Amino acid sequence: MMIKVTIQTAGLLVFVWLFFGDFVLGWFHNSAKTKTSQNEYSRKSTPDNQDQSCFCQLTGVLDDCFCDIESIDVFNNFKIYPRIKKLNERDYFRYYRVNLKRPCPFWPDDGHCSIKDCHVEPCPESMIPVGIKSGNYNKYSQAPNTITNIVDCEQAHELGAINSTLSNQSKEAFEDWARHDDAQDHFCLLDDETSPDAEYVDLLLNPERYTGYKGPSAWRVWNSIYEENCFKPRSVYRPLNPLAPSRGPLGDDDGEGFYDWLEGLCLEKRVFYRLISGLHSSINIHLCAEYLLDEAWGKSLWGPNVQEFRQRFDPAETKGEGTRRLKNLYFLYLIELRALSKLAPYFDRAFINLYTGNTQEDTGTKELLLQLFNETQAFPMHFDEKSMFAGHKIEAKILKEEFRLHFKNISRIMDCVGCSKCRLWGKLQIEGLGTALKILFSEKEIKNLPEHSPSKGFQLTRQEIVALLNAFGRLSTSIHQLHNFRSLLNGKR
Repeated sequence: MMIKVTIQTAGLLVFVWLFFGDFVLGWFHNSAKTKTSQNEYSRKSTPDNQDQSCFCQLTGVLDDCFCDIESIDVFNNFKIYPRIKKLNERDYFRYYRVNLKRPCPFWPDDGHCSIKDCHVEPCPESMIPVGIKSGNYNKYSQAPNTITNIVDCEQAHELGAINSTLSNQSKEAFEDWARHDDAQDHFCLLDDETSPDAEYVDLLLNPERYTGYKGPSAWRVWNSIYEENCFKPRSVYRPLNPLAPSRGPLGDDDGEGFYDWLEGLCLEKRVFYRLISGLHSSINIHLCAEYLLDEAWGKSLWGPNVQEFRQRFDPAETKGEGTRRLKNLYFLYLIELRALSKLAPYFDRAFINLYTGNTQEDTGTKELLLQLFNETQAFPMHFDEKSMFAGHKIEAKILKEEFRLHFKNISRIMDCVGCSKCRLWGKLQIEGLGTALKILFSEKEIKNLPEHSPSKGFQLTRQEIVALLNAFGRLSTSIHQLHNFRSLLNGKR
């Protein structure tokens, strides 16, 4: 009897092995390989691990916050990305007014795109929803019942682009607030939307992608941002900077001197650098994901360029910088995610509508926006901005102002970008990040928002709202694209 049971058990084990053996072996093989790959950061990639070296250490908890990368991946790719993508396709968020002709205030503009796709096609006024173009340069529009016809609407000096039904008391509050607005702490130099050089751009028809803009002109822009605006002494150069002289330990490409300096900074200045680095990484991912692969018979073929991605992010290609760059992208994502979660009360108020003139469209857009806010508020591992500017009151105020002015200067550098499409998306994403910072450091004003009327203490222009949501959409897309590149590299292996 015992022999019979043993034979039956053995037969069952053989069956299980035959059925699941390859799976089990594969699981153990992949698990062991993953653990091993985490220790190969400092060694040169071999053919077996080269395809995954871009991601081998992109795991675990981020510096300066208590959130892990894996949680962000799942949260973004399943909760946020589908919603933000759909939201930014709505009329309110797809049209952005920008001045791409403003001259560079720092040096002659000598950069040019190498391909025709650098060109930005402005949107004809006739294509812009009437509710947007009627009062785009202010904050709120008057009640719809005060607009007698479309022609008058286009010429009216209205109070903004977010539709409201206003009482006389509210109108007085608007006038008082409008006088106060110029004193607000803006982190960006905003375009004058009334300028004749300002034009509407359809962001869906002018996507961010590879344009061929590179070389000394592009490097000068980024070099000016990093070397002159990131609280850095001239004796310290970031790793892999081609314009940096070799000056001993602080000038070498190994990056040790730079990161020793960075870790010695206060949190606020360290955060500033990581935000800029994260934005730079996000832009590079977009260029790699939407690369000009082929151009024949008048048609352009765009798609992911794995080799370009490796050159920018593989630790073996970047002397270990690639993983740091990607981690800074995740850090920036958390900052803007936190800003959106704090902004929810602003849009929860019933009188706030995202006004285009199409009631059905506007209602649907606000519903999508509130759904997105609900998701952002449910995220359990937000960055704690209260840890910033929390020291001695006077010193904290001075540091915050220095932080703001440095960032504002970077927004001016965006007018020095020689490529029109790069300039468009650079200005938008810098304005979006500046808006996020404005939100994070306006907690008291947001908490005290009146329920049924606008507040002079905190307001956002339509341009700031559009820039914020599109900038966050770019970050969400970048993290989603990392998943795609990971799959492509797995496929190659």
